[in-house]
Amino acid sequence: MTTSIPADEIWPDIRHSRSRSIGCSPLLVVPLAVLLAASGLASLALKRPIAAPSSMEAELPTAAISNVFTPEVQFWASSIQSWANAADMDPDLVAVVMQIESCGDPWAISSAGAVGLFQVMPFHFLGSDDPFAPDTNAKRALDYLSQSLAAAQGDARLALAGYNGGIGLISEPEWSWPAETQRYSYWASGIYTDTKSGASRSPRLAEWLSAAGEALCQRAGERLDLGS
Repeated sequence: MTTSIPADEIWPDIRHSRSRSIGCSPLLVVPLAVLLAASGLASLALKRPIAAPSSMEAELPTAAISNVFTPEVQFWASSIQSWANAADMDPDLVAVVMQIESCGDPWAISSAGAVGLFQVMPFHFLGSDDPFAPDTNAKRALDYLSQSLAAAQGDARLALAGYNGGIGLISEPEWSWPAETQRYSYWASGIYTDTKSGASRSPRLAEWLSAAGEALCQRAGERLDLGS
């Protein structure tokens, strides 16, 4: 697996900086460190076999998440339910993030070094963490999403923007958000709204797939061996 994946064709690398949450400027980048981290993580990912979600055997509702999500994300439905329960979060919100970040590809790596199902940057992990382990990747991602939700006072749209562009931008005027974060908020919040409508299809998700997401989901489906 290489460090260049379809996700980077959808979202520029700024979506992975998220440095505002720790008080750093998102413009401060250390290319060599990022490249070394991405290279090391890519080597680790190559050695890992694809495994079924660790929570798949849990006794959870059959329809753990909305039917609107793609098959690659539905593959993780029981795990998403378990992770959401642990984080006291709506499973559909968790599924929206996975949908856009990796479309369910547990080995996804961006050129900025973000990894796994939720495209988490290396600095969010502990030294003993396996960043590609679905449970670990989800834990670090949802810890951050929980912080974003708190900063957004429960507003899912703002929280999703914070997950993408950094929690600090939640309090900034939306016109000042990076264009990429504005697109992310548009796709993600629209899909989330569709999950609450009770429909079996999301027009916003279909729009995202047509505009940017099909290649990402195709790669995920291949890695999960879901067939055509």
